[in-house]
Amino acid sequence: MKKFSQLALPYIIWAILMLVLPMGLIAVYSVMDQGNSIVPFAFTLEHYKKFFTDPDFLLILWRSLLIALKTTVICLFLGYPIAYFIARSREKTQNLLILCITIPMWINMLVRTYAWIGLLSEGGLIQRILSLVGLGNTELLYTEGAVLLGMVYNFLPFMILQIQTSLSKMDHSLLEASADLGASPAMAFLKVTLPLSLPGVINGITLVFLPAVSSFFIPKLLGGGQYFLIGNMIENQFITVGEWNFGSAISMIMAIIMMLLMMAVRKAETRNQGGKED
Repeated sequence: MKKFSQLALPYIIWAILMLVLPMGLIAVYSVMDQGNSIVPFAFTLEHYKKFFTDPDFLLILWRSLLIALKTTVICLFLGYPIAYFIARSREKTQNLLILCITIPMWINMLVRTYAWIGLLSEGGLIQRILSLVGLGNTELLYTEGAVLLGMVYNFLPFMILQIQTSLSKMDHSLLEASADLGASPAMAFLKVTLPLSLPGVINGITLVFLPAVSSFFIPKLLGGGQYFLIGNMIENQFITVGEWNFGSAISMIMAIIMMLLMMAVRKAETRNQGGKED
């Protein structure tokens, strides 16, 4: 046990320096305000009050949660059939398909998002294809649809890989047993495959929703600054406006929302496995 503690010490120090300390500073900044000549800083909750009493800020938060939800639902409905097809393929085919999914992830996400600007811009490849069916005048770039497309494109692989991992670990003899008991393929999927794949579904939802709700460069590039999300708002407060205290308060609000969502996901996963939380 002592040797294990010594081995874990560098990781504990790294976590404190890279995670705990920055979050602690943000938490302190969020409840600080400029004081007087005697006390330079004063405790305040005005930054939190400012956020929750301004309808524009609440609208941005709602918009961020909504587009993250849309992204997650689309990734789930697209990712599950793809993951199912990969898991049912031969081992060599599985490795090839997984490689095809992961290769784009080797490229920086910012570069991949920039590529969509050229595809969606006026005179771009997608608009040329749409013009063949009489939809050439459709505005594609700097719209909510463009932002949603960029979100789905960047986060879909996380959903596919998580679900595929769960499906690959499934005991296929259970499907044979269900068939012997007279279950149709559709019934076997609903009663056996789907429940066993839920841990991967839940992990995929977590890995898609959390980064989607706080993303800032995808709406900035594909939304052209016209589609403002909570991540853009935090960036704006820190870099443009210089309101570090208010930006820290917004960051803490988002951190609390994400922690609550992760707790809800953990409870759902525990309930699905039929166990009890530690």
